[in-house]
Amino acid sequence: MLQHLFKNTITLTYRYLLLPILFLLCFVDITNAAQISNLRIGQGIGSVRIVFDADSKFNYKVFLLTSPKRLVVDTQNITVNPKIEAQKESNSFVSQIRLGTAGVDGTRIVFDLQKPVVIKKVFILPPQSNFSWRFVIDMEVASEREFQAKVGNDNAFSSDNYSSSTASSSKSKSSSSSAVASSSSKAKRIIVLDPGHGGVDPGAIGVSGVYEKNITLAMARELKAELEKRSRYKVYLTRNRDIFIPLRDRVKIARRHDADLFLSIHADSARNRKATGLSVYTLSEKASDKEAAALAEKENKADIVAGLNFAEHSKEVSDILLNLAQRETLNRSSEFATFMVQEMRKSTHTLDNTHRFAGFAVLKAPDVPSVLMELGYLSNRNEERLLQQKSYRKKLAVSAAKAIDKYFENMKHASVF
Repeated sequence: MLQHLFKNTITLTYRYLLLPILFLLCFVDITNAAQISNLRIGQGIGSVRIVFDADSKFNYKVFLLTSPKRLVVDTQNITVNPKIEAQKESNSFVSQIRLGTAGVDGTRIVFDLQKPVVIKKVFILPPQSNFSWRFVIDMEVASEREFQAKVGNDNAFSSDNYSSSTASSSKSKSSSSSAVASSSSKAKRIIVLDPGHGGVDPGAIGVSGVYEKNITLAMARELKAELEKRSRYKVYLTRNRDIFIPLRDRVKIARRHDADLFLSIHADSARNRKATGLSVYTLSEKASDKEAAALAEKENKADIVAGLNFAEHSKEVSDILLNLAQRETLNRSSEFATFMVQEMRKSTHTLDNTHRFAGFAVLKAPDVPSVLMELGYLSNRNEERLLQQKSYRKKLAVSAAKAIDKYFENMKHASVF
């Protein structure tokens, strides 16, 4: 009897000891699963970036809902740290973060929005430096009408492998393909090319009488054609004919198209007829040298033509725009200029100190990386002759397109905060 009682006691002891151990093992297994551990919200001028830190790549679907305004992130094959729900960050876009379920085993993260926005980009960055996987959502302030047009699943950004657990396999496949195609079309980089001068403003006049405005338009068309051979770009021109456009309107055109890159194209002239070489400029309140300062002043006064004297108050406007200019935008402009210099040196002669800095009005978009390229000197007879040749402009266009390719490829691997 005692032996039987002792045996039962041992059995019960093992059972009650084993259950907690098994529970702890399960808990350890769960906590070791891939997880979204943290998120950060960064606010720019009219824009917001949400960055999730994760242990691994995961499937996602991102879309907007209305009444009330919400950003919804549905995740699959990853857990979400509950502390994200209580996270508070100072910004004027997101008022609250909530967690829920998505399908059978997914997690839904809901951001209550304080203003209408549109989703511009959604992408995942692989581990780099001290960062693990990062999932990034870029949004921009929009009108109520623009927001309503982008609400719902039809406008969702989805990963390739995301599938809806509530839909049939065929419908899910069709929906996924549609979402991927939609995301792919939205992923096209938008480039705005700005042929300098035009209309009543001829720009520099070459030794043989050729107008800068004609050279810049021909070059812009050549580069547009070269870029459009690639399926990943959508290219716009600020002008595609001989018309006058005020400098700051050119900036507005870039912003209206939501440009990822703005390239203004010019040709120079100098009293020294021996001066020759291509150069690249980015924005700076202080010019890199006297020549750059004089060139910027000359170009910025172009708005006096046709009675539109913006230069009368350009200092005030310049100060406001420069104060608004984002550090990231200026840094990206400089990065692009570096690639431009590297590639253009392979195809043509460049000035010493090729990357220069000046206060060009057309480079002052606070949220669009912007570069101005001076193709060469029309006051130099040989360079003027070259710039009138389609074959030479084609060579320059190929190099510029390669620089643009490298810039966007580099952006894929660039760190985000």
